[in-house]
Amino acid sequence: MMSNSNVIRSLGLLWFLSLVAYAGCALPRAPRPTDPPSTVIAATEGATISVTPTVTRASPREASPEPILPTAQVTSGVGTAMPRPSVPTTAAKPQWGVQLHVPPRWDSDEIMASAQDLGVGWVKEQVQWHTIEHGPEDFEWHHLDEIVRSAETHGLKLLLGVTHAPDWTRPVEKESGPPADYGEFGRFMEQLATRYRGQVDAYELWNEPNLAREWRGDTLDASRFVALVAEGADGVRLGDPEALVVSGAPAVTGIDDGVTAVADRRFLRNMIEAGVADHVDAIGAHPYGYGNPPEESVHDETHAASSHNDHPTFFFRDTLEDYRGILVEHGLDDVPIWITEFGWPSPEGIGEMDLTGWEYGREISEADQATYVVRAFRMGQERPGVGPMFLWNLNLAVIWGPDNAFSAYSLLRPDGSLRPAYLALRAAKP
Repeated sequence: MMSNSNVIRSLGLLWFLSLVAYAGCALPRAPRPTDPPSTVIAATEGATISVTPTVTRASPREASPEPILPTAQVTSGVGTAMPRPSVPTTAAKPQWGVQLHVPPRWDSDEIMASAQDLGVGWVKEQVQWHTIEHGPEDFEWHHLDEIVRSAETHGLKLLLGVTHAPDWTRPVEKESGPPADYGEFGRFMEQLATRYRGQVDAYELWNEPNLAREWRGDTLDASRFVALVAEGADGVRLGDPEALVVSGAPAVTGIDDGVTAVADRRFLRNMIEAGVADHVDAIGAHPYGYGNPPEESVHDETHAASSHNDHPTFFFRDTLEDYRGILVEHGLDDVPIWITEFGWPSPEGIGEMDLTGWEYGREISEADQATYVVRAFRMGQERPGVGPMFLWNLNLAVIWGPDNAFSAYSLLRPDGSLRPAYLALRAAKP
């Protein structure tokens, strides 16, 4: 049970964690790992990705200024060409993945090339249903078509997270939420899976459904979420029997008031009791570490972070172990956990940012972020029952810059330059 002060503090964070879904989240310093990326960073110190405008064809429905894209060319800090071979050869990491974001009219091949360069085997893109189906049978597929094509071209397996029903299917037009008739979700998932049969490897059904923000217009209830998952999973099976289905991951908030949020552990137990394992191939998880190193537990005597260190929901390790324990308790040892989002924020090198509610981010340097990310990937893959892992995120800093707090999680800086976390992940071996 959390203290009142913890609940109040967590409420200050909830806006951030729930907005992460919309985009489907030290004093003293933690000890450095035995395999720091310093040699990799030194080899590319001052390197940047050159930034050039890229224009692609847009539909008449879309009308906004053309963005600027990072190209794949690497240049030195003094402007002379520095070839890619100056960076160590990338090791293949087939079960590691990264979530990327491809806005309309951005060149998906440029963004996929950055993911491919990391050596990861998977990418994730969040699909907002309402941006595709504007009315009954009024579809706009071309943008997602390009993303799916580009992932396949670059040899990357693709997980699509699907959320945010169109307003015309919902009882209220307020933020994100499911359709009034869950069968509508099944219908859409069948159409989606049919269109991309053999091209999309897995679907994550919804995102952080224990948050009111993600479930507006419906009762915040795990059994109702499972009913939605059941419809969506049936649709996927009809459209593409070979595609894998992952249940939408609960958010780790530390809040359990039943109105703003339901605690993720309780929500997961209720999901299992409602039969979610009968409908999916894997359970989704979002084990964000807040300011805590990945190996730390709430039960440790001392902590690297000065806040958000007194409840298990704030720890990568505790969330991973608790979820596995819940599955084992229910006799579901054979059901894997897919880590569909995780990461650590560092505002260093991004610019001035508003960190109200998650000031712990200032205690994480870019070097800390780099080592935490690689160590977390290895921790997850060393544990039984953990499937693919997706780091959040690749490129939101390039899209939104320092004005958006999500940029602190990115592997690229707003100017497109490579952060230490990008370099460390690229050089890491599984």
